[in-house]
Formats: sequence, structure tokens, C-alpha cells
Amino acid sequence: MTGKNNIETNAIHVGEEPNLKEGGSGDVVIPIHLSSTFARKEINKPTGGYEYSRSGNPTRDALEKKLAILEDAKFGLAFASGLAAESVIALTLLKSGDHVIAFDDLYGGTKRLFNHIFNKNFKIDFSYVDARNTENIKHAIKDNTKLIWLESPTNPLMKLCDIKTISEIAKNKNIIVVVDNTFMSSYFQKPLNLGADIVIHSTTKYLNGHSDSIGGAIMLSNEEIYKKLKFNQNAIGAILSPFDSFLVSRGIKTLALRMERHNENAIKIAEFLKVHPKIRKVNYPGLKEYPQYELAKQQMSGFGGMLSFEIKGNLNEAKLFLENLKIISLAESLGGVESLIEHPALMTHSSLSQEEREKIGITNSLIRLSVGIENVEDLINDLDNALKNFD
Repeated sequence: MTGKNNIETNAIHVGEEPNLKEGGSGDVVIPIHLSSTFARKEINKPTGGYEYSRSGNPTRDALEKKLAILEDAKFGLAFASGLAAESVIALTLLKSGDHVIAFDDLYGGTKRLFNHIFNKNFKIDFSYVDARNTENIKHAIKDNTKLIWLESPTNPLMKLCDIKTISEIAKNKNIIVVVDNTFMSSYFQKPLNLGADIVIHSTTKYLNGHSDSIGGAIMLSNEEIYKKLKFNQNAIGAILSPFDSFLVSRGIKTLALRMERHNENAIKIAEFLKVHPKIRKVNYPGLKEYPQYELAKQQMSGFGGMLSFEIKGNLNEAKLFLENLKIISLAESLGGVESLIEHPALMTHSSLSQEEREKIGITNSLIRLSVGIENVEDLINDLDNALKNFD
């Protein structure tokens, strides 16, 4: 039994229903199936449908069922990393000479993959546009456009795009829309319900939630595309290990509770920062002053735990601030129970040239903060004390 569309119930039970039949063990938690291969009695009948763990594994299968239902999707696939998931999408759906429209503000690793692998080696053309203005998407469409690749909110500037409207435009042109939903998680946003074709996640982040597993996920409802992706998941071999599948499944069970606390803390911190004398600007969709606040309310059920802000200072002062934090860890990644902070220009987006960074608004004074679930007053005091370290 599941809770239909009730994510709190489904996140716990889907894929982990106890086997109460005779001979079953009744496990309430999916076992970690570490076996690399599976024995059979008859040569042409794999036991339980399992042959080799790259092709299928009971622990990963359980997670993939859970991933699908989180996004109101029919199918889920788990990969060794978010970039592995992105690579399989590109290798499955694109060929040399195809064109992709992408949001200009994307995770640096995604742009590195697009520009240095798929553009240089596979001759796939990428156009980066400010997708906050839907007209920019329309104007970028070419005869050979096959994909529209979106993040909403973006990493690290928290820009939003109108997923529903863009998806409608794409469908009229037979273009596939892919949305990276990592920042909002399946709890606060469901792009498939807004018309997108494919949703991807770095499960490393909010879905796992504990900074102890690297992984990626694809969720979708189109069976034809799913079969192609599933074939290539096996053929390429970029699968999530059984142990990591267990960790992500375990993390997902507390997704609803964690996301509510991330959201609650982030709103309070954004409100604190926006009036701080040493802060120039705060990028957080949950602020009523945020330019896309109304769009955020339309397509998201919460505002999440991610924000970015600019200090009133230069690179040296940004370093001084970051290196004087005591509770908040200076580290890449996001979405864990602990708060993490980083400098995009020197860390997550350092693979972009300075010109590319400045063009989209990633300055040396920009800081990205993943707000954890600690006591929010402790986090605010930590930020305040670190900000006192420069004039």
C-alpha cells in the first residue's frame, strides 16, 4: 500500500514493502544485495529476473521505484553520479550536429561536460540563454534543436524559469525538456507535472541528504525514452552501487522532514542577510522582494534551503569571511543536514572562464550557502561573527 501522491508515506514505503509470503523474511528495510552475479537453476531463466548487478540489482531496483514515485513518474533510474546521469541522457538522445538550448546559469560541472566533452568531442551545439525570459528560449530554437536543458532555481544565482510555459513551447516543436530539480528536490517541485519530459537529480544532495554518497537519478514517464535510457544505463555501466542505493533509500525516508527544516532555516537566514550592512544582495526565491517570487509560488510548494548572496567587499574579504566561519563548513556540494558554504568563482564554477562567470553574474563577492537543519540562531550567529572580520 502507498499513500497515492502523499510523498511522506511513499518515501518510506515504496520499494521496501515487506515480503510476508512463506519463505519471505519480512524485512521492513530493503537488504543490501552486494552480490555481483545471480545463480539460476535453468539456463534461460534468471532467478527473479536478475543476471548481473550492472544490469539489475534488487537494492537499486527498490530505490528506482522510490525515485519514480517521488516525481510522480512511471520510471526511475539510478546512476553513479549526477554527471553520469547527464551523460547518459546526452548519449541517448543526441547525436553529432544536434542543438541544445540551456539556461545560461548552470552548475559548473554541467557546463564543463557540455562544452568540453559533448561540444568538442561529439560536435553537439549548445546555446546558453537567460531562460528567465521565455522569449529567449523561443528565439534560440533552431531546426536541429533537440533538447532544452533547465535548472530552476539555477546554481548558484537562484534564477527561475517558467517550466510550464517553456514545456508548452517545446512540445509544439517536438523538443525534449530536461529539468535539473536538485535544488528544490522532489518535495518542493515536480517538473513533470509542469510539462517537462525528464527530471534529473544529483542524489548526492537533498535526496540522500547526509553527505555520504555520490549518485544521480533520472525520472520520467515516457516509456520509449525510458527503454533507451535503461539500455544505455546497462551498456555504459554508470550504475549506482548497492550500498549507495541503500544510503539514498534511507535518506529519502526523511526527505519531507528535512526539506521543511531547510526551508524554515533558509527563510530566516535570508531575512537576516538582506538587512545586514555588509551584504549587497541576497538571491533567495522565498523573499517577497525577489524578482521571481510570484513564479516561485506558482511552480514550487516551498523555497528550499539554497541561497546565494554578495558581500560588500572584494575577493580577499570574501576569503576572510569564509575562512572565519566556525559552524558552517567551507566545502563544495549541498543538500546535507549540515550547512555548507562555498565561493562559486573559486570552487564549483572555477572551470568557467572569468569572462563566462562575469557574463552571468558570478562575481568574486558571490557566496553560495546550503542551509542545513542545525539550530538557526547558531547559524545566524556564525554568519554574523564571520562578517565582522572585515570592514
